[in-house]
Amino acid sequence: MKEKTSKVKKVANCAFAAIAVCAMALTGCAKEEKVLQMVTEATFPPYEFREGGKIVGIDVDIVTEAARRIGYEVEIQDMAFNSVIAAVQTGKADIAASGITVTEERKKQVNFTIPYVTAKQVILVPVDSPIQSAEDLKGKRIGVQQSTTGDIYVTENIGAPERFENSAILVATLVAGKLDAGVLDDAPAGEYVKNNPQLHILKKALTFEDYAFAISKKNPELLEKFNKAMQEMIDDGTMAAIFQKYEDKK
Repeated sequence: MKEKTSKVKKVANCAFAAIAVCAMALTGCAKEEKVLQMVTEATFPPYEFREGGKIVGIDVDIVTEAARRIGYEVEIQDMAFNSVIAAVQTGKADIAASGITVTEERKKQVNFTIPYVTAKQVILVPVDSPIQSAEDLKGKRIGVQQSTTGDIYVTENIGAPERFENSAILVATLVAGKLDAGVLDDAPAGEYVKNNPQLHILKKALTFEDYAFAISKKNPELLEKFNKAMQEMIDDGTMAAIFQKYEDKK
């Protein structure tokens, strides 16, 4: 009887040890969940906008895929455009992705990833407008999104514009006849024209500029990893496929 009891204990001890080893193995093999905090201003189609209550767009797809390749999940926070750089600077976010143009002034505040598209600032006017070029904007009521490169260009080269929190409000004001023209990025302008056929874009662009994502100067490791992932996406065709996805939706 003593020998049988001893064998039972031995089997039980072995089973317990096996369970413990399995539990330790599972714990050790489980990936630590890493979350990348992204900030954006989601009224800038096709780069970032809301669809069915969810923030989607080119920037979202690029950041999500690049983050996946370096082992991160992405959480997105919507905020005013003029706050996204500050959110990265102060550590409230890891990355800002909001159709951000690379400028020398912004490079003093944050690091930028490699560019992923060359965009341009364009002039949006009613179809029956007498405005035919940038030279016709002098003395006119011009709307811009606050703190954008369109705001900077108009202020420095044409005159004081009327500033709006986002491009959707700017366009709505233009449609209502309370502005003579709006200056904004070409891709969003195209989306707004599609939904507002009483508007059109002048052929000659005001400026050409590169978009990139903003990352804190205190996080060079993330910048390096993100650049590597983005370059891989460019090389393997993923980046082009993302842009084509939104082109096909037009």
